Amino acid sequence: MSDSTEATDTEVLDGLGLANQIRAELADEISQLVAAGHRAPRLVVILVGDDPASRSYIKGKQRACSRIGMESLEHLLPESTTEAELLELIRELNRDDEVDGILVQLPLPNGISAARVAETVSPEKDADALHPITSGQLMAGTAELISCTPLGVMAALDHHAIPMEGAHAVVIGRSNIVGKPVSLLLQQRNATVTMCHSRTRDLASVCRSADILVAATGRPRMVKADWVKPGAAVIDVGVTEVDGKLVGDVDFEAMLGHARLVTPSRRGIGPLTITMLLRNTLHAYRSRKNI
Repeated sequence: MSDSTEATDTEVLDGLGLANQIRAELADEISQLVAAGHRAPRLVVILVGDDPASRSYIKGKQRACSRIGMESLEHLLPESTTEAELLELIRELNRDDEVDGILVQLPLPNGISAARVAETVSPEKDADALHPITSGQLMAGTAELISCTPLGVMAALDHHAIPMEGAHAVVIGRSNIVGKPVSLLLQQRNATVTMCHSRTRDLASVCRSADILVAATGRPRMVKADWVKPGAAVIDVGVTEVDGKLVGDVDFEAMLGHARLVTPSRRGIGPLTITMLLRNTLHAYRSRKNI
């Protein structure tokens, strides 16, 4: 990618448009399965507590399932639910042959271990791809179920034909949900990856060397234009509410005319994350049923 300081024609990801395109393909696949006499795939979502943002996310997932012909069931549990009760429900769903994908909505209330919950979900039904076995398969390059947001990031890069082989990719953030898995996916596409975090020295300088920059920290507008090499692809995964408005980790307006590609905080990677949850559920269904 160019190191020129000249203005760049910036592409802005239409995440919702791309998500709808992929969902149409999933809907067609499910329609063919049902026409052949198979049941529709089924995703079960568990929410513990009454977090408004989580409820909103679940409604979005429910609508997305309905539109592609996938069944969606919700277990809405009270805040008082114990870890033991939650784990027993997950085990019941693991045993239920009519359930293909399981998602436990995060964050969980205090007193419930997210790690223990992830370990309890059957790897075969791990729609959010958080089980240690699933993570290990990603490390080995053999994973079939892949973390939803990182998978959405890769779909965005592919859609805009961003070269990855030989490119220098910088990932800001080392979470198990985004930073680590997206760095592995980029490596599998032959990018050279640098992972950055809160202890990285001269973070801005490291970012300026990137052909592909993925920001996933939850620090609003942290990435400024002078952090980004002209012509780089900038993927913004962070979403934070500031003064009643959702903003990303990247100073979006400053990227226009500077970056080759930038993703908006609204209708950017978010719709693709939900879409990849559907993709994982369908894939789990096919693998379990061997169809």
